[in-house]
Amino acid sequence: MQRTGEIRIIAEVLGKKMRFVDGSGVGTIEDVGIEENARREWRVTQAFMRRPKASTSLFSRGETLIVPWSHIAEISAEQQRGAQEARQLIASLNDMMPADLAQTLMDLPEKRMLEVAQELPDERLADVLQELSEDEVIDILESLADQRAAEVLDHMEPDDAADVVAQLPDERSEALLQLMKPEEADDVRMLLAFDPDTAGGLMTTEPIICSADTTVAEGLALIRKADLAPALATMICVTLPPYESPTGRFVGVVHFQRMLRYPPHERLGTLIDDTVEPLRPHTPITEVSRVLASYNLVSIPVIDDSDRLVGVVTVDDVLDHILPDDWRTREEV
Repeated sequence: MQRTGEIRIIAEVLGKKMRFVDGSGVGTIEDVGIEENARREWRVTQAFMRRPKASTSLFSRGETLIVPWSHIAEISAEQQRGAQEARQLIASLNDMMPADLAQTLMDLPEKRMLEVAQELPDERLADVLQELSEDEVIDILESLADQRAAEVLDHMEPDDAADVVAQLPDERSEALLQLMKPEEADDVRMLLAFDPDTAGGLMTTEPIICSADTTVAEGLALIRKADLAPALATMICVTLPPYESPTGRFVGVVHFQRMLRYPPHERLGTLIDDTVEPLRPHTPITEVSRVLASYNLVSIPVIDDSDRLVGVVTVDDVLDHILPDDWRTREEV
């Protein structure tokens, strides 16, 4: 017989959703750890939790962790209603482009916007944050626990993540950088060292980079990647090894259209466009804009004083900086 105050672990605990008291979201209890105390009573002391899956893949499973029982708590009826309504709204907006979803979030009351943000998978939330104004980004990040915020930043383009981190208090910025994946955090730290109104501050550190021996077929396969930004897919940067920024000596760029005119076995080294002059990290945004407009480019490489490729500036990043702060706000017609 179940006595007062007792709980049935299999019937009442396993599979139950609980919230983390540090504000980092919710998780499902998959197992528990119990210990006998001095009064020979069994107490639950730990919980094996699984967070919601972080991507939209049907086959992905969320992160697991073991936490002290005191670190989780019941979800209130109001929180359950808010989360359920947020999930229903997300389901109805599932096919929206990130920019359109971002606009929808900005049109919501702040409380509902934060509830929806909490329920979005990490990758989806990262895409949306890149389309929001700075104020909304800061509000959302402040509502997330450090670990969740760092995971979202890991999914963002390095230049967008750097823009976000730069807006946070120094103590929070450093805490998030420490929690990010080392290679992602290193890129963000490098970008933060540049003035935001220069090529170095505008660039992304993840363009397509290949050797001169790469074939047209191999280059086109890289461009076809679904998660590649359209502006980055317009050209391939050819360098000497290593092939991650900062690379070996920069050789030149090969444009997507030119690759289409040559057979699959052609080497990219023979298709270099020597008319594109790379920028330097300290090049001001006014000059970056002039070069992109003058030569009808959507992206342009950036090299350091040792002629190593350190990144690429795309036209959308330039537009984000030169348009008014409220350009995302819809005007009533």
